[in-house]
Amino acid sequence: MAVTCGLVVANIYYNQPLLVAISHTFGLSESQASLVATITQVGYTLGLLFVVPLGDKRERKGLTLGLLLCAAVCMAGAAYAPTYGLLVAASLLIGVFSAVPQLLIPMAASLASDEERGRVVGKVMSGLLIGILLSRTVSGYVGLHFGWRTMFWVGAGLMVVLTGILSRMLPRNQPQFTGSYGSLLKSLGTLTRELPILRRSAVVGACMFAGFSAFWTSLVFFLESDAYHYHSDVAGLFGLIGASGAFAASFAGKSADTKGADYALNLGILLFLGAYLLLSFGGYYLLGLVVGVILLDVGQQMAHISNQARIFTLRPEARSRLNTVYMTCCFIGASMGSLLGGIAWDHFQWLGVCSVGLSFVVLAYLLNRFYGRA
Repeated sequence: MAVTCGLVVANIYYNQPLLVAISHTFGLSESQASLVATITQVGYTLGLLFVVPLGDKRERKGLTLGLLLCAAVCMAGAAYAPTYGLLVAASLLIGVFSAVPQLLIPMAASLASDEERGRVVGKVMSGLLIGILLSRTVSGYVGLHFGWRTMFWVGAGLMVVLTGILSRMLPRNQPQFTGSYGSLLKSLGTLTRELPILRRSAVVGACMFAGFSAFWTSLVFFLESDAYHYHSDVAGLFGLIGASGAFAASFAGKSADTKGADYALNLGILLFLGAYLLLSFGGYYLLGLVVGVILLDVGQQMAHISNQARIFTLRPEARSRLNTVYMTCCFIGASMGSLLGGIAWDHFQWLGVCSVGLSFVVLAYLLNRFYGRA
């Protein structure tokens, strides 16, 4: 499950180190090129909202395999796209059909005991995080040496291979919900109204993902600016540096099991805040940028795992839907962060991007501290 999550979620992030190359191909401004990253996250949000709830109703193995094949077709469409409009459309659908990890994470949680659920979720999330971060490393290298279209062709091939492997290895998993698809979606609102912890986790997660996404969407522009004069392969290597967050995922899961989710969440928010303060003043120096990336990724993963660990304890029979509510809000935040990060870069450069990130992490702290605690 961890390997699958890593390979599939990579589809969403391959484009980030390639945005400059894409802008050159189609004659776009940097903010226009960043729309490719934003629209992919919008598609992922739509997949979370309309596809992932089916994990509580449809047999998960068959659903997963169907989504993987659709993702492969859309990745090939992006690789072939002769116009910017078709690339944007393909990117939207790539996001929709790459929601597979959010089907598998609740499945893993349902297989774990109450005492080990945080640790198990952390392990699966480690695979997902490695996929997110290494996707940027691989994509940056491939984009520089073989062109950005090649990366999408490679991604399409990986989805086909993964479909064949999972058809043999993934166990069948039949959920318990027997109502209609409409009632399934309606229950999302019911769960949100009835569970204040879910609401708080969702809005905090949205703010954290927004701050995280603003950084990663804008990083390639910063590295290729006069501050560094680097290329997409170096931007991708920063994903490798950020892979340190994968170790934090396991630690966060253990902390949530032993000290409570709030402890690990508050620690993650504090690290995230420290990262953006460092990046604001030290990001123009390579060492400061590297340390900032590490703190940012560790803080993000600690907050994210802690949020998921606490929502999965609320309604065991509805874990896919709980994850839908939470992750939909997170990727609404991520899409907003990408959009605002691109705008901030266009108008205010690096300090503008850091100001966006700082604003979101402060809001996350305030919401976690005060929202829904009455």
